[in-house]
Amino acid sequence: MFGKSNGKDNRGSSSAQQMQRSTVANSAAPASPEGISSISSGLSIVGKIVGQGTLQIFGHVEGELQASTVQISDGARVEGSIVADELTIGGHFKGTIHADRVKLSSTAVVVGDIYHRSLSIEENGQFEGMSRRQDTVIDAPSPVLPASPQAEAVSTNDKPNGDGGALHESA
Repeated sequence: MFGKSNGKDNRGSSSAQQMQRSTVANSAAPASPEGISSISSGLSIVGKIVGQGTLQIFGHVEGELQASTVQISDGARVEGSIVADELTIGGHFKGTIHADRVKLSSTAVVVGDIYHRSLSIEENGQFEGMSRRQDTVIDAPSPVLPASPQAEAVSTNDKPNGDGGALHESA
């Protein structure tokens, strides 16, 4: 991928060299750098969002979120579940949180359960639900890779499931 340049086109070669130097200088660094992703205001997403790095939410999300750092901005709305190392909420959230460090800012409105190692709530931040401190909130390593399609349709039940007991596998 980062082959030698033939001298004709040197665009991007300095950044490739910097990346190679960075990887050599810090062998513990990940192969691909963590980035910042954002969901802008006016954007609504329903589903599952999984990634590394920082996820900034300014819009509306309904579903599951998994990232290293999640930031729900003032005016944003999230409903569902969140798994993160670090979570900062300034908007509205309803659901379940599993995060090592949780911070509710003064504009936060949270309804649900928070499983955390560290929780801080600024003055005027609103929280209604259950909070439980745990030493190990996130058991598994970061669940970044989605499950393979073959593993989705598995049944150990010998009883018919309404369609003659047939299993359907998505391609």
